[in-house]
Amino acid sequence: MIEETSAGIVLFRKEENENLFLLLHYPSGHWDFVKGKMEKGESTRETAIRETKEETGITDIEFIDDFEEWIEYNFQYQGELVQKKVVFFLAETKTKEIKISHEHLNYTWMNYNTSMEKTTFDNAKNVLTKAQMLLTKTL
Repeated sequence: MIEETSAGIVLFRKEENENLFLLLHYPSGHWDFVKGKMEKGESTRETAIRETKEETGITDIEFIDDFEEWIEYNFQYQGELVQKKVVFFLAETKTKEIKISHEHLNYTWMNYNTSMEKTTFDNAKNVLTKAQMLLTKTL
C-alpha cells in the first residue's frame, strides 16, 4: 500500500456580509477544495500555500487560527491501494478572479448552503461544516 499526505485550504472570501467558499471542479467529476501532495521538506502549511498558488493563482491568503482538520481515505491508483491523509486549513482571500490550473475544469465561489450541495464527498462536507461553525463563532 502507498501512503500519501496532502494539504489544502478551505478558502473563502467575504461578499456582502456573506462568506463564499471556493470549490474546484476536478476532472474525475467531483467538486472539492484546493489540495495537493506534500513535497519533500515542506510543512503542511507550505504545501497548502504552494498548492493554492499553483491551482488558483491566489497568493493573498490569511490563515484563520485554530483550524486544522485531517481526513483519511483510500483509493486505487494503477491497481495499487493508496492511503491518503489530507489536512485542511481555513483561510481568507480578497481575490475573486482566479486562474485555474490544468488540473481542474472549473471553479465557483458559493455560500455555505450551496457549497454543501455542490461538494461531492462527505468528508469534505464535514470539513466545510467545521469551517462554517468556526467562522460563525469568530467573525
